[in-house]
Amino acid sequence: MGEVAEIELIRPDWPAPANVHAFTTTRKGGFSHGPWGSLNLGLNCGDEPGHVQQNRRALLRLLPSEVRWLNQVHGPNVVSWDKAQKPGIEADAIVSYYPGLVCAVSTADCLPVLFCVQAGRHIAAAHAGWRGLAAGVLQTTVLSMDCKPADVMVWLGPTIGPRAFEVGRDVYDAFVNQNPESTTAFEPHGDRWLADLYQLARQVLGGVGVQRVFGGEYCTYSEPERFFSYRRDGITGRMASLVWLEE
Repeated sequence: MGEVAEIELIRPDWPAPANVHAFTTTRKGGFSHGPWGSLNLGLNCGDEPGHVQQNRRALLRLLPSEVRWLNQVHGPNVVSWDKAQKPGIEADAIVSYYPGLVCAVSTADCLPVLFCVQAGRHIAAAHAGWRGLAAGVLQTTVLSMDCKPADVMVWLGPTIGPRAFEVGRDVYDAFVNQNPESTTAFEPHGDRWLADLYQLARQVLGGVGVQRVFGGEYCTYSEPERFFSYRRDGITGRMASLVWLEE
């Protein structure tokens, strides 16, 4: 199979230190076809495994190290990069303290969250759908970074937007029962609500002392030519959000 189009990247608009590098992929620039077209990076979503491996090899050419893909389970567990070498390890966030090691999460509507510290020494990536947000994945990620929360900087990557994410009472209660101020992130929509994952993430991060939060302007659901969306399509691929420290 010949070369494909150049991989499209979204780079965070955040004032990170010069040695911090990060980007999110879109669905453009890979080898997959059909609902996974074209840069699907997820192995467990029905795509041809050979195509996924080609996509991952293409991605690797942009990175300083291999990606240690997590078995994401919508929970609060955080793993360090070295411990993530065990295949299939269940975690929804990964942290590194050393240059050249890539932290990554995959998404297709859930919120990818990238972290760094102003001193440019620690980085992390978290997969935060509503279940992970409610379970505390962002709080545990901040705690795992071994620094003051005030020194942490965060970028919120592409997720399903607040005009598209319709939820039921279970999601509303999961947040409001923990923090009554979360009601501001929900808009009544008949007998359901429209939920703003970006606002919920900012509230959670603010609650643990993280104030420097950037991003939050995309909607995976409403841009089918650019983003995979599980809520929109059901059968779909996965994008990746990655961050690392320069050697």
